[in-house]
Amino acid sequence: MIMTAALLPLLAAIPIAAAAATVLWRNPVWQRIWLLGIPVLTGAAGLDLLIQHRETPVLAENVGAFVPGVAIPFVSDTFSALMILVTSFTVLMCLIFMTFTGESSYRLMPPLVLMLLGGVNGAFLTGDLFNLFVFVEVMLLPSYALIAVTGTWRRLGVGRTFVVVNLLTSTILLIGVGLVYATAETVNLALLVGAGSDPRTMLSSGVVLLALSIKAAVVPMHTWLPRSYPATSAAVMGLFSALHTKVALYALYRITSTLYEGQPPWVMVLAVLVGLSIVVGSYSTFGERVMRRALSWQMVAGVGHILLGLLLFTQFSLGAGIFYMIHHIITMGALILGAGAIEQTYGSGRYERLSGIIRRDRMLTIGYALALMSLIGLPPSSGFFGKVGLVQASAQAGGAWQVVYITLICVGALGSLVAMQRLWVGVFWGPDMEDYRPDSPETGRGPKTLLTDDVRVTPRLMAPMAVLVVTQLTMFVLAGPIMEITTRAATGLVDLAPYVEAVTG
Repeated sequence: MIMTAALLPLLAAIPIAAAAATVLWRNPVWQRIWLLGIPVLTGAAGLDLLIQHRETPVLAENVGAFVPGVAIPFVSDTFSALMILVTSFTVLMCLIFMTFTGESSYRLMPPLVLMLLGGVNGAFLTGDLFNLFVFVEVMLLPSYALIAVTGTWRRLGVGRTFVVVNLLTSTILLIGVGLVYATAETVNLALLVGAGSDPRTMLSSGVVLLALSIKAAVVPMHTWLPRSYPATSAAVMGLFSALHTKVALYALYRITSTLYEGQPPWVMVLAVLVGLSIVVGSYSTFGERVMRRALSWQMVAGVGHILLGLLLFTQFSLGAGIFYMIHHIITMGALILGAGAIEQTYGSGRYERLSGIIRRDRMLTIGYALALMSLIGLPPSSGFFGKVGLVQASAQAGGAWQVVYITLICVGALGSLVAMQRLWVGVFWGPDMEDYRPDSPETGRGPKTLLTDDVRVTPRLMAPMAVLVVTQLTMFVLAGPIMEITTRAATGLVDLAPYVEAVTG
């Protein structure tokens, strides 16, 4: 075992320090080593922590050896370690794709991505609300620049939506953290266990949950995501999909389980938001004619499914929700990078400009079909067990609500099926294309050019998507052991005694 409690802060510090190093030392070879090596390092650390948590449920380090409530706590349990492992792996695939497209050579791209990763790891490991705010801001600051670096002039106007929404939401989050401190006299999560029973703390924590719900793109606070994410490149959209909303969802799981101990007062409100997110996200895709914009709406639907596990709040439902979150990270990463490979090769992701790819790029088509099946929830895919787990958790809820929740899952799956069928017919089916618009980082998107037989998606561009598709298929085969891990993660949210003991000593 390599990782100890004392080393936990390094999972945030090392990527940020590496970001600074890539600014000062601009050798392209070393920058690429830092860019690809750091996610491997943090992923390995996450795996090591995950193995340790089979015997030791929680590792905690109070930075500076101050007393709890004063010290900055870094805490790792099965949930946080699993999230670090999965997000680091997906980030690595996005960065490999970025390297193959040439985006990694853009000015300041390596430090921006590494700073983003450092903020995400810090958010997963922090044990207090104020430092959650700090690490969310560390995550967001380079994200603003990534939109500027990878967006076109036309897209930058849309990207401003992302900046404005997140600035306002961060202000709300900070106000909420301040209100929690004013009412509970602490922002340390271990000391806030059960504090939601106080009406004042309940209301102040509601402000925090509101801010996180906006950042997670929960309907009706969701419209910024489908507008802004497709305005970036495919690689950056893959990063945002794996990191931004998932940090907010992780925080919603963590804070709700801590402050309310399984009895959140917002059950009816959350039930409505979950239903709206699933239905609106699934069916709003019908109006889209661009691949990555269609996928962005499916991300909103995925948020609803993940929050369903939190809404039911049983050990099984939380485990099913966490399993679905992991599946969603991997599957959306595959779909976004696959769409990016098509855009990079043929110059567009619009349905009307694409056709007949099933005959030109058979391996890409097979991989994309498997990823679409996973998104919809068809076997053999991780999405199948993800949705089956949520259906089982809903059935265990009992009463009339179980019918409502199961119906929502089925209605959402039907909407995703029809929407992704439209994407399939528009992009992969139909007659052969006659022309395309070459695209490259050096020259940009060129004029229409006759499409010759040698223009195909290269194996390099397909490789990151293929790895993610194989990963989600592996999740289908190993669903039992993986569900056991996610259930252990859920146990840490239900039984808070080990968490409190590790932090408070």
